[in-house]
Amino acid sequence: MLQSVLQPQEVEVFYIIPALRSALAKYLKATGMSQKAIAHLLGLRESTVSQYIHEHRAHLVHFSKIIEQQIQQAALRICAPLDTVREIQGLLGAIKTSRELCGIHQQINKDIPKHCDTCFIATLEVKA
Repeated sequence: MLQSVLQPQEVEVFYIIPALRSALAKYLKATGMSQKAIAHLLGLRESTVSQYIHEHRAHLVHFSKIIEQQIQQAALRICAPLDTVREIQGLLGAIKTSRELCGIHQQINKDIPKHCDTCFIATLEVKA
């Protein structure tokens, strides 16, 4: 990947969503669920689930204890593939509103200033 400043949405797609799937896979595995069943629920290949569980993939992002607890609770609510979409969207919202997205963005891009608030600009002024 290029060493340019990533958009917050790119950080979500390339780093946060895979890290969420990885954490969910680990929690589901801890409940005794098979990798095949986890793959079905998360919409992934079994090999991807295996890589997540063995930390060969998506291991660069680390979440706060609060988000980690929310991920664990979300895993317990996943019973069907659509549940996964709903839970990941909720977790993404929590990551944004808690401003954890900023910290992750700074981990990924060292060029992001410490007190950046770009992700939280409510309105853009359009000049005529």
